Amino acid sequence: MTEWQKTGWRAKPRVQMPDYTDAAALAGVEARLTQYPPLVFAGEARRLKRALGAAARGEAFLLQGGDCAEAFDQFSADAIRDTFKVMLQMAMVLTYGAKVPVVKVGRMAGQFAKPRSAPTEVIDGVELPSYRGDIINELAFTPESRIPNPEKMLQAYTQAAATLNLLRAFSTGGYADVHQVHAWTLGFTESEKAAKYREMANHISDALDFMKAAGIDSDSAHTLKTVDFYTSHEGLLLEYEEALCRLDSTSGKWLAGSGHMLWIGDRTRQPDGAHVEFLRGVQNPIGLKCGPTMTSEDLKLLLATLNPSNEAGRLTLIARFGAGKVGDNLPRLIRTVEQEGANVLWVCDPMHGNTIKSATGYKTRPFDSVLREVREFFAIHKSEATIPGGVHFEMTGQDVTECTGGMRALSDENLSARYHTACDPRLNASQSLELAFLVAEELKSLRLERRQAEAG
Repeated sequence: MTEWQKTGWRAKPRVQMPDYTDAAALAGVEARLTQYPPLVFAGEARRLKRALGAAARGEAFLLQGGDCAEAFDQFSADAIRDTFKVMLQMAMVLTYGAKVPVVKVGRMAGQFAKPRSAPTEVIDGVELPSYRGDIINELAFTPESRIPNPEKMLQAYTQAAATLNLLRAFSTGGYADVHQVHAWTLGFTESEKAAKYREMANHISDALDFMKAAGIDSDSAHTLKTVDFYTSHEGLLLEYEEALCRLDSTSGKWLAGSGHMLWIGDRTRQPDGAHVEFLRGVQNPIGLKCGPTMTSEDLKLLLATLNPSNEAGRLTLIARFGAGKVGDNLPRLIRTVEQEGANVLWVCDPMHGNTIKSATGYKTRPFDSVLREVREFFAIHKSEATIPGGVHFEMTGQDVTECTGGMRALSDENLSARYHTACDPRLNASQSLELAFLVAEELKSLRLERRQAEAG
């Protein structure tokens, strides 16, 4: 394999990327971004890689969640706070179920670009280029709005920097105090419809009371009021990624400075493509989306290309098949990984394979389908004697109405009330926390079965 260069992707086939019409403007933006500080640092990426390696061994569990696509006009401190808050609540519930640390990774501070199923869209007989995310073009259906504009990369950088600044403050400034987080969760379980989750919440309360009685509280234990929180996004717009790529003076390795973890999408994982070429050379932990069309041969090639030294925590395989299709696809990929002796972390993305069009015309995701895929993911790993190491959700802390079902039984008719996503439907705060309780039950069951097997 040829020696890696951060510009090497430019000689490879590219898909799902814009064709900028003003080459001089693009070059000017790239030059400016090259001078900007990186958004994340190599030490942080290495720390996350170690945590993901632990998750691959069953010694931790990954919770990855956040926006489908971050939007410039929906950016606010409250929105960041609310999503961060819900992820902390979910992590606490999952920690109780798994009895291992939960690695918290937000789809935040960089999730601005989106792959699309078609390069153009037609409305009322008018055909225009597809909206590809605020870092590339605009949602408004006009010819001017859909022209790729490189200046948007600078706005994306500014928003990402502000988001990271706030997340770091929340993570270390007392907002993440474990007792406060649990108090928020107790508010959720007060609802009569949440009665089945109250028992688990009460057990968590008992554990916190015991720790306090033993002299372990937020005042005496720094770890109870701070968290490690990382950011991730799909590494789609490679001009942006290359411009923020930095050489780490400590290790001598290249870092993708735009986020702690980047992933390759199901539409951009061609073994000889530009996205694989770029991400194979950075030291960050990386994800690889695996859909129904992933073949065993392609997976073997990608394992060898993306993690040639078989490093722990380097590669996360994110399974996204759709409810009812996990059994047809996941076992063969698991067996391929096992045959290759590859060191990977298996994660379930139950969102992308379960998108449907509702009777009212809105794209939605039924909560029952999302939950079913999670359960199928756990069941397959149980039958294959492998480790289900995490979950990956599109969610928000806002009270949106984009996915049907859940404790509040949202229906197709409810979708129009607060449907705010620019791309794909997200779980709202209530649905996200409910799903965390249900995943915690799966983790608890898995833990008990392992303990019985070890004892027997």
